[in-house]
Amino acid sequence: MQAISHCPNLNNSSPLIPSSKRRFHKLIRLAVRCAYQSDSVQFPNGVGSSRTDWQSSCAIISSKVFSQHQDSDDKSESSSAASAVNGYKTSLDLNLVPLDKPQPPSKPPTQKPLTITDLSPAPMHGSLLRVAYQGVPGAYSEAAAEKAYLNCEAIPCDQFEVAFQAVELWIADRAVLPVENSLGGSIHRNYDLLLRHRLHIVGEVQLPVHHCLLALPGVRKEYLARVISHPQALSQCENTITKLGLNVTREAVDDTAGAAEYVATNNLRDTAAIASARAAELYGLNILADGIQDDSSNVTRFVMLAREPIIPRTDRPFKTSIVFAHEKGTSVLFKVLSAFAFRNISLTKIESRPHRDRPIRLVDDANVGTAKHFEYIFYVDFEASMAEVRAQNALAEVQEFTSFLRVLGSYPMDMTPWCSSRGDHQNP
Repeated sequence: MQAISHCPNLNNSSPLIPSSKRRFHKLIRLAVRCAYQSDSVQFPNGVGSSRTDWQSSCAIISSKVFSQHQDSDDKSESSSAASAVNGYKTSLDLNLVPLDKPQPPSKPPTQKPLTITDLSPAPMHGSLLRVAYQGVPGAYSEAAAEKAYLNCEAIPCDQFEVAFQAVELWIADRAVLPVENSLGGSIHRNYDLLLRHRLHIVGEVQLPVHHCLLALPGVRKEYLARVISHPQALSQCENTITKLGLNVTREAVDDTAGAAEYVATNNLRDTAAIASARAAELYGLNILADGIQDDSSNVTRFVMLAREPIIPRTDRPFKTSIVFAHEKGTSVLFKVLSAFAFRNISLTKIESRPHRDRPIRLVDDANVGTAKHFEYIFYVDFEASMAEVRAQNALAEVQEFTSFLRVLGSYPMDMTPWCSSRGDHQNP
């Protein structure tokens, strides 16, 4: 593991001046600047994968080390500063070793520049990560987060945009959010947020959805007057609710588990919720009907978002998501799509959305006509890794026809098998 080089020589620096505590702090900051003078250094195992990661870690270390010497006298400060750095034990395990070059007895031992080996590895995949999801505990999104990252700390968010911001503001390490359902189609809100925010798709997870009709203990189906749940859950169970003979009104709420929580919190004995079996367990509700979705093959696809992209590979199936727009409307769409067809790249999804910044386009250039068209942006998923030459060439050709092109992520496909039987609720 190579050290970061090309920085001023700290070995020849003068001893810390006893009368100035600021001198020690400046020395630490100099080491941080030296370690980051070269931006091309590769960080193995994802440790300090960006300039911001490195600077933040070193700033924290320097402030903690300086605080340890704040109450010491001037004489002890000059002799113990180096040992405090070498002996400081944190989760980062900063083990700075003095150089082998002998030092004059009157000088404190010098330190080598900070290197990557001085930092402990980042959490392994799915281990001790903070993962944001939309909803409350018991939501399907929580189950998707735990499936994507085992043993993670799931962080509930009341809105999709809050989950995006939680990752951007370093409150969470990842976000797992739904983008489409096999019955309900695309979740357009998250497609719009993907374009608005600068997070990267680093993976996907497909979760079978198993809906249950939940009510307070002792409540019977014939006593119900209302059923509440997420709008997509209500639409996915419409036919089954009718077959059950329920004469109830449907009311939409923010999420399925939130509906179960609302029924339990307000002690609503005339209201049922459509949610998962785990939500029933969490909020003390009974399952009146199990597996009430109209189609047993009900699957929601979630994407995993991070601040930094992953390095694409070719050793396993990859999927790449892009978004593009073109000034001439849909007239060149065939040319764009042919760039993938000629290279035998399969498209798994294409989604068009009105352009928010320029939603309407006049038909005639003179700007005197009345006929207008919508201006669209297009989201495309295709089965290829950005490490493949054919994918790189396809995007190079697409860029010739588009006015805007952005790669949202190149990530491993979810190849895990799933069961569409009525027992899905055991692992929602």
